[in-house]
Amino acid sequence: MNQKPRTRSSATTSKPGTGTRTALRKKTNSLTKHLIPTLVRRRILTKLERLHPNADTELHFSDPYQLLVATILSAQCTDKRVNQTTPSLFKQYPDAHTLAQATPTQLEPQIKSTGFFRSKARSLIAMASALVEHHDGQVPDNREKLVKLTGVGRKTANVVLGHAFGIPAFPVDRHVQRVSNRIGLARSSNPSVTEEQLCQLVRPTQWTQLSDTLILHGRRVCKPRPLCDHCPIQENCHFYNQLSAVTSEHVH
Repeated sequence: MNQKPRTRSSATTSKPGTGTRTALRKKTNSLTKHLIPTLVRRRILTKLERLHPNADTELHFSDPYQLLVATILSAQCTDKRVNQTTPSLFKQYPDAHTLAQATPTQLEPQIKSTGFFRSKARSLIAMASALVEHHDGQVPDNREKLVKLTGVGRKTANVVLGHAFGIPAFPVDRHVQRVSNRIGLARSSNPSVTEEQLCQLVRPTQWTQLSDTLILHGRRVCKPRPLCDHCPIQENCHFYNQLSAVTSEHVH
């Protein structure tokens, strides 16, 4: 089962650092005029929440260490496959201290089914070693510290912050990037800009769940080849309206 994170004040957030926030906001504001109207965006969010109620990560974990490992393993792999792999992995390596002592030869066979197992094994061992050396074996609840760990990027850090620590954060994976831009909730090929735009739509306490909602919609409905006929937001979707207009032109 997924661990219920301890909640933090919405004042403690995981938005981009102050050094980049101004630049991101300027870029975000310049792109906002190309987005669908705010009222329409909020209507879309309401429909998505009804379609995917109580959206949450599908990775199984019981503590920040387990979620961090599972998220690293989930790269180019389904959550279902990761969940099949991690029980035996965590039994043998229950914490960063034990994982740091593993060798690639020992670890690779256990995670082979998740794909890219050689690079993932190296990343996991290096990540665990850094936790032991710099953080007493504990996963830090700070994004700047998290992204310094091997195998941890902004998205992975936000997943851990939002789900394991309850700190407002907005993970933008390939599903969130595709769905939000396709629908018209965001307009950028830069995940950091997409994150900034999406963060403006809801309160910080809702960031992580909105990310989960968009992920589920991307997996179940708005796939790379979207199932538009099964989508309840057709009438408000930027992509669907453009597609309908093009189709109409060809018909006439």
